Amino acid sequence: MRGTVSVLGVPTAAWGQARPLEAWEMHPMMWGVSGALGIGMMLILWGVVIVGVVLAIRWLVSQGRESRPDAALDILRQRYARGEIDREEFLARKRDL
Repeated sequence: MRGTVSVLGVPTAAWGQARPLEAWEMHPMMWGVSGALGIGMMLILWGVVIVGVVLAIRWLVSQGRESRPDAALDILRQRYARGEIDREEFLARKRDL
């Protein structure tokens, strides 16, 4: 007989091979530089994912809008170009707009 099998289908010999970590214990991968590097890379990954989602949503929202030219400023520029108003009046009205 090779060994007994538990109710879960795991050989009973496997139960004694590794003990589960307690709540206060750290996993061995979290020790030292490799653990800190792994945590840092995970934070960077999630940062990139979140920034990507935000940028994608902003891009999708802006697709529905059409940029309208400022008609009042265009009229003001045309009047200045035709010589109807001088530079000081142009700048004063542009500030008002």
